[in-house]
Amino acid sequence: MEPDHNPKQLRRLLRQQATPAEKAMWLLLRNFRLQGRKFRRQHSIGPFIADFCCVHEKLVIELDGQVHYQPGAQDYDHQRTEYLKEQGFQVLRYENRQVFEAQDAILHDIQMHFEEHQAKQGGA
Repeated sequence: MEPDHNPKQLRRLLRQQATPAEKAMWLLLRNFRLQGRKFRRQHSIGPFIADFCCVHEKLVIELDGQVHYQPGAQDYDHQRTEYLKEQGFQVLRYENRQVFEAQDAILHDIQMHFEEHQAKQGGA
């Protein structure tokens, strides 16, 4: 789990030290650019910090770089994903390189989530 001491400072540090992929993704998501949805970056959900989160749509977007392939990291990611699902969030994961090589596909995936979430809300 993320360190639980001063999560606000940790979130600020993560934003300041964003990877090139995180910066590129934020340019796509910020300021209601994607179908008018509000995204937050480095957003706390329980004991974890999500790379990007659209609270209204219950959507978390995670970008996976090299650190996610180190020993233990995939187990940690799995635990975090399970926790987020228990909280009602859907988690979409992309490799950093996909942000540069397949932006249209990523945006399409996110938009499909919006449509599915809206259909569930309308059917509830």
